[in-house]
Amino acid sequence: MSAPAAPVVGPADVEPEEEEKTQSTFARLWFQHYDLVILPAIIVLVLGFLLIYVSTRQLDTIELRVLAPDNVFSLLRQHLLLAALSTILVLIIAVPVGILLSRRAARRVQGPVLAIGGFAQALPPFGVLLLMAFAFNFGVTTAVIGLTLAALLPVLRNTVIGLQQVDQSLIEAARGMGMSSRQTLFRVELPLAVPVIVAGLRVALVLNVGTATLASYIGAGGLGELVQQALRLNRINVLLVAGGIIAAVALLIDWLAGVAERVVVARSG
Repeated sequence: MSAPAAPVVGPADVEPEEEEKTQSTFARLWFQHYDLVILPAIIVLVLGFLLIYVSTRQLDTIELRVLAPDNVFSLLRQHLLLAALSTILVLIIAVPVGILLSRRAARRVQGPVLAIGGFAQALPPFGVLLLMAFAFNFGVTTAVIGLTLAALLPVLRNTVIGLQQVDQSLIEAARGMGMSSRQTLFRVELPLAVPVIVAGLRVALVLNVGTATLASYIGAGGLGELVQQALRLNRINVLLVAGGIIAAVALLIDWLAGVAERVVVARSG
C-alpha cells in the first residue's frame, strides 16, 4: 500500500496564522504600553480644552497680562528647573546612600534610615517648605533642598531593593572569576538593579514636578505663581488655566519618564 499523501498547505492556510500572530503581538504590545498612548491623548484633550475655553471667554487686561505666553513660559522654565535640580540632587544623594545601605555591613542601620526617609516623605511638603524658608531663607535654594528631601525615599528605597534582588549566584560567579567587590558592584549588581532604580527615579521626578507648584509660596517661582496670582486677583479663568497647565505638565513629564523607563528596561533585559 502506498503511504497517504501529506496535506498541502496553501497560502489560504498560512495567511490566517500570520494574522493571528500579528494580532497577538499587537495585543501584547498594547497591554504592556497602553499608557504611553493614553497619556498623550489626555494631554492633548486637556490642552485643547484650555485653548477652546480661553478663546471663548472675554478676558480682561489683567487676565491677558497674567496668561501672556511670555509670562507662562517664563514660569514654566522656572518650574522645570526646580524639578530638574531637585531630581538630580535626589539621584546624587539617594543612589550612593542606597548602595551603602545594601551592603552587609550596613544591614543594621538600613531599617532605621529607611524609616527616617519614610517619615520625611510623610510630612506635608507645603509645611516643610515654609519651615525651611523661615529657618534658612526664601528662594530657589531652599525650595530645591525641600523638594529633594520630599522625593528622596523612592530612589533610596528602590536602590536598596534593586541591589538586594540581584541573584546571589551571579555575584558569587563574578567573585569566582576574580572580580573585586567594587568590580562586582559596577559590572554585575548595578546594571541588574538599574530598572528598579529608574522606576524610583520616575516616581521622584513626578513628585518633584507636582510639589514644585508650592515653591512659589517661598519666592522660588514656578507655575504656582499663576495659582497665586489667580487667587490674589480673584480671577477664576486664570485659576482654571493654571490648574490645567500644571496637570498637563505633570502628565507630560510622567509620560516622558515612562518612555525612558521602558527603554532602560528593554536594554537591561
